[in-house]
Amino acid sequence: MTFFYNFLLKPATGIFYRFNIFYLCKESIRMIAKIREFTGGMNFANAMKITLAAVIPVVLLNGFGYFEYGFTIAVGALLTYPSDIPSNKTHKIRGVTIAALIVAGSNLLINFLYPIPLLLYPVFTFLIFFLAMISVYGQRANMVSFSGLLALSLAFAHIHKGTEMLINSGLMLAGGLFYLLISIAYDLIWPHRYVQQQIAECIRLTAKYMKLRGDLWDIDADRAKIIENQLHLQVELNTIHENLREILIRYRSKSGASNQNRKMLLVFISCVEILELGLSTSFNHNELHQKFSNFPKALPTYQQLAYNLAATLKRISKRITRNKQYQSKHTLTKDLEALEKVIAAYRTEFGETQASEGVLMLSNMLHYAEKQIEKIRVIERAFSSKTDLKELPVKDRELEKLITPVYYPFNTFKENLSFSSLIFRHSLRITVTILLGLIVGNLLPLQNPYWILLTIIVIMRPGYGLTKERSYNRIIGTVLGGVIAFASLHFIHNNIAIGTIAVVSMLFGFAFTQINYKVGATFVTMYVVFIYALLMPENTKVAEFRILDTAIGGALAFIANYLLWPSWEFLSLPAYIRKSIEANANYLREIKLYYVAKGETTAAYRLSRKNAFVETGNLMASFQRMSQEPKSKQKQIQLLYKIVELNHTLLSASASIGTYIQTHHTTKSSEAFNVVMNTVIKNLDNAVKILTHEVQPSSINPESKDHELDLRFTELKNLRAKELRALANDDAEFYLKMQESQLVIEQLVWLINLSESIVKTTLKLEEKL
Repeated sequence: MTFFYNFLLKPATGIFYRFNIFYLCKESIRMIAKIREFTGGMNFANAMKITLAAVIPVVLLNGFGYFEYGFTIAVGALLTYPSDIPSNKTHKIRGVTIAALIVAGSNLLINFLYPIPLLLYPVFTFLIFFLAMISVYGQRANMVSFSGLLALSLAFAHIHKGTEMLINSGLMLAGGLFYLLISIAYDLIWPHRYVQQQIAECIRLTAKYMKLRGDLWDIDADRAKIIENQLHLQVELNTIHENLREILIRYRSKSGASNQNRKMLLVFISCVEILELGLSTSFNHNELHQKFSNFPKALPTYQQLAYNLAATLKRISKRITRNKQYQSKHTLTKDLEALEKVIAAYRTEFGETQASEGVLMLSNMLHYAEKQIEKIRVIERAFSSKTDLKELPVKDRELEKLITPVYYPFNTFKENLSFSSLIFRHSLRITVTILLGLIVGNLLPLQNPYWILLTIIVIMRPGYGLTKERSYNRIIGTVLGGVIAFASLHFIHNNIAIGTIAVVSMLFGFAFTQINYKVGATFVTMYVVFIYALLMPENTKVAEFRILDTAIGGALAFIANYLLWPSWEFLSLPAYIRKSIEANANYLREIKLYYVAKGETTAAYRLSRKNAFVETGNLMASFQRMSQEPKSKQKQIQLLYKIVELNHTLLSASASIGTYIQTHHTTKSSEAFNVVMNTVIKNLDNAVKILTHEVQPSSINPESKDHELDLRFTELKNLRAKELRALANDDAEFYLKMQESQLVIEQLVWLINLSESIVKTTLKLEEKL
C-alpha cells in the first residue's frame, strides 16, 4: 500500500495540484490582461471624464455647504456628456458648447412656462419634435438632440421659481462647460490616445476579418455562416473607418500634419488596404479543395499563413491598447517560405505542364499574402520606432475627398418634413410617446413620473428591433441593479462607503453602456439607488418606483414603435440595395479605367472603393435591423439576404481584380476585358432600373447573353496566351503574364455570373414585394 502511494498516487496528486496552480496562474494573468485592456480603453476613459466632471463639483461645493449647487452642476455635466463624440477639437468644442446651451435653455424655458399650462405643453411638444428632428444633420446633431430631450424631461423633476430658475439653469450650463474643460484637459494630457485606441480597434476588427477569411479554407466550413459574420463585421468596420477619416483627415486639413498624425494616417490607409487585400482573396473554395485533393498540404499551409497574418495584427492591436511599444517577432517570413516550398513541391510532384494551373492559383495566393505582409510591416514600423514620416501615399486634396462634408443647410431640415422621412416619423413617434408618458405619470401615484420620460428617450430608437432590445435590457438591468443595491444597503450603513460605491457604480455604468447595455443599466440603477440612499435615507421604495417607471416607459416605447408610423425595414431595404449595387457598378467603372490608365490610384478610384464598402455595410445593417423585427414584417427575408450576400461577393470579386492591377505590372487591357466589364456593369445598371421602376421587369431577360461575350469566353484563354507569348521575352516573363491572365479571366467569369444572379434575384424580389 505504501509503495502504491509513494510511487503512483502521490506523484499523480502532485501533478494534478501543479496543473491546477498553473491553470489558475494562467487564468489570473489572462484576467489581469483583460482588466488592463478594459481600463485602458476609450469607453473607460470617457466614463472617467464624466465621473470626474460630476463628482468634483459635488465634493468641492459640499465642503462649503453648497451641496445642491454642486449636484446641479453635476446634472448639467451628465446631460451634456452624450454630445462628446469622436471628432476634431474644433467640432468637439462647438458641439459640446451647443449641447450645454440647449440643456440649460431647455431647463430654463420649462421652469419659466410651468405656471402657464396653456403655453407650457404646446411649447414642450414643439421642442421635443424640433430637437428630435435635428438628428437629420448626422451623428453629432443626434447626440445633441439626445442631450436636449433628456434636459426637457428632467426639467419636470424639480420646478424652480424667480431667481432660483436662473441660478439653476446657470449652474447646469456651468456643469456642461466644466465637462468640456475636463474633456479638453484629457486631450491635452493624452493628445493621441483616442486616435491610438481607435486605430487599435480598427486593427483588431481587421484581424478578426482576416481570421474569418482563413476559416473559409476549412474543407467542411459553414461558409454561409462565415460570410454572414463577415457582413456583420463590415458594419462595425465602416463605423470605425468613418470615425478615423473624420479625425485624421479633417483635423489634418484644418491644423496641418504632425509626425504622429502622419503615422496614424499611414497606419489607417494600410488597414484599409489590408482589408481590401483580404476581401480580394475571392476563390471558389470547393473547386480548390477538389483541385488539390491529391496534394492535401497545399491549402492548409496557406490557411496557416492567413491565420498568422490575423494573429500578428491582433498582437499589434493589444500592444497599442496597452500603450506599449511593439516588438516584431518576424515569423511571417517563415510562413511565406513554407508556402513557397509547398508550391515548389507541387510543381516537382506533378510536373511543369500538369501542375501549371495549380501553381498559378497558389502563386496568386502567395502574392496577395506578400502584399499583406508589406502593409503589416508598415504598421509595425509605425509603432516600433520613432521614424519621422515625411510622405504619404496619397495627397492631401485626394484625402479630403474621402470625408463627408460638414454643413447644415436648412433645406435638409425642410426636405425631411414629410412621412417619407424616417427621422420625421421617428420625431412624431417620440413626441406622441413622451406626451403619453407625461399623462400616465400624472395620472398614476408615482414618485418620480419624469423617469418614464427619461426611459422613453433612452430606449426609443427609429427601428423596432433596437427599441425592443434596449427595452428588454433596460428592464432586466434595472431589476438586477435594484436588487443588488438594496441587498448592499442592508449591510452597509456608512455614508462614505455608500458614496464611494455610488461613484464606482457610476463609473462602471458609463463604461459598460456602449459595450453591454444590460450591464450598464444595472450599474446606473445601483448608482441612482445609492444616491437616493444618501439624499433621502428614509425613502426605501425608490427601486420599486424606478422599476415600475422603467417598465411603463419601456412598454410605451415598444408599443409606439409597433403602432405609430412604424419604419419597417422591408420598406427601406430596396433603397439600400439600389445604393449598394450602384456603388459596386461605380467601383467597377473605376477599375476598368484604372486597368487602361495604370499608374497611381486616383482619388476617384479610392472614393468609389470607399463608397462600395460603406454601402455594402449599410445594406447589411439594414438587413440586421429587419431580422430583429416581428416575423410578419420579415417579408422575403431569404431573398433579401441572397441579394446582400451577392453584393458582398461581387465587391470581393471586384476588389480582387482592382487589387491585382494595383500590385502587378499588368499588360494592356484587351478588348475581351472591356467587353466583359461592360456587360457586368450593364447587368448592374439593369438591376438598379428594375428597383427604381425605370424599366418593365418583363423587358429584361437575364438568361440572354451577347454573342460576342460567348465568343470571348470561348476563345479568351487561347487568344490571351497567344498575345502574351508574343509580348514575353522569356519563359519567366510569360509565366507572370499567364498568372495575370488566369486570375483576371477567373474573376471576369465570376463577375458575369454574379451580376446575372443579382438581376435574377432583383426580378424575383420585385415580383414578390
